[in-house]
This record gives sequence, structure tokens and C-alpha cells, in this order.
Amino acid sequence: MKYSFIIGPDTYSTFDSEEEQIDKCKEWGLLSEKAAKMKPFYYKGNGLNVTCKIVGYVDRMTAVIGLPDQQLHCIHPSYLKEMQASTYTQRAAAVSEDAPESADAPPEALLEEALSSPEAAVPAVEIRVEEPKAAVQKKEKAKKEKAPKLQLPDEKVKMTATVKEFTTVPNHFSDNDDEVVIYESVALVEPETEIGEAWSSHSATLKKLELEIGDMITFEAKIVAKKLTRHPVPYKINNPAKIQKKED
Repeated sequence: MKYSFIIGPDTYSTFDSEEEQIDKCKEWGLLSEKAAKMKPFYYKGNGLNVTCKIVGYVDRMTAVIGLPDQQLHCIHPSYLKEMQASTYTQRAAAVSEDAPESADAPPEALLEEALSSPEAAVPAVEIRVEEPKAAVQKKEKAKKEKAPKLQLPDEKVKMTATVKEFTTVPNHFSDNDDEVVIYESVALVEPETEIGEAWSSHSATLKKLELEIGDMITFEAKIVAKKLTRHPVPYKINNPAKIQKKED
């Protein structure tokens, strides 16, 4: 059966391993940080309620899922996450009863269309407040000194870091909190790039090293922009490997 709503990818990246697949699903919020294996996912849009498999991705905001009969479909990870709720089918039905028909467009497409429509825009009212000259100069200086946004590599790279803190963060999918490690002086080895602070799960591999605050380590890992819950740490280190502790 060929589904009429299918948005097939022109090109996409497959996962090199189940570890990378799990890693990507954690990044999207589809799996908890403690998850060690994949779980079944369900596609509940367009009148369907079928199991699907996450087979790859087009970019960081577009997952590629495999539907029955091996059909590939592009979907936003947040939309797929919503579909996993047991009450999703009822909520989607309630929304469709009140919404106008739109050529079988999925809910996320309708939402994007509504937000981008000129009629949906609210006219802005401009209020000018004269600021003191010193305040204006201070703001301009701060803008000039603002560091450019970091371009993070997509693949695993060699890095160095110093252990700053051990802590825990809430896990809404478990009764127990997640153990994490916060690092400072994080940097890429090649090309030499200062990252600053980052965090990672306090995995069994890391625990074997019996790390202490102040320990310097080298390792290979992926680093992504993902803020730590309740902490001002903007980057996450995923699955560090080949970890070596620098001796004094």
C-alpha cells in the first residue's frame, strides 16, 4: 500500500551502529539518558497507528522513519515524540474536528502554514525610549565583543577536558535521577578550538576510571549543543571513548 502523505528523503544519513542510533534518539528526546537499547515507536498520523523504525536522518531537525512496506518518511522528531503518548490519537481527532480541511496535511504542516501566514501576523507597535549615551555605548561594545557561534563537528573528534563537578538531574522517565559529569576547559584537539564547559552522562565506563574533581582527561566523542537541565552548561559530550586520564 502506497501512502499519499509520504515525504520521502532525497538523501539521508543512516546510522553506523545501534549505539549511534540510540545516541541520536537521546539527542531528540525520544529516549531517556539511561536507555541502553532501542524501543518500538509508533506513527499515529494520517489515520494510521502502526509501528515504525527510525532508520536515519536528513539533518538535526529531520528524522527518517521506515513505515510498513519499507516506505521512508521524513518527520520532525518532536512530532514523532508526541505520537508516543497514549492519548495522542484522541487529541489529534479532537483537533481535526475543529480545524478546516487542508489536503490531508499533517498537523505539523498545518501549524507551520498558520504561523507563516501574513494574516496570522500581529502588527508591532514601536515604542522609542531614549537611552543615556553611556548605556548605548556599553551595549554596542558588548555586541562587538560577543563571541561568534561555535561550529560543532558532526563526527567524533579527539578532545580534552577537566572534571569540574559530579551532580544529578531529574529524569522524568525514571524514578531515579541521572548521574552526570560537568567538565570545564573543554577543547577540541584538531583543529584547536576552545569549547568551555560541557557535560556527559556518568556512565559505567567513566566510573571505572574513578575520576575526581580536577582530573584532566583526553577522549574521543561527539559534542552537541544540548543544555544540561537546571545548569548553565550548553554542550553535551556523547559516549566518550578511548578515555585516558592525564597523570601529574
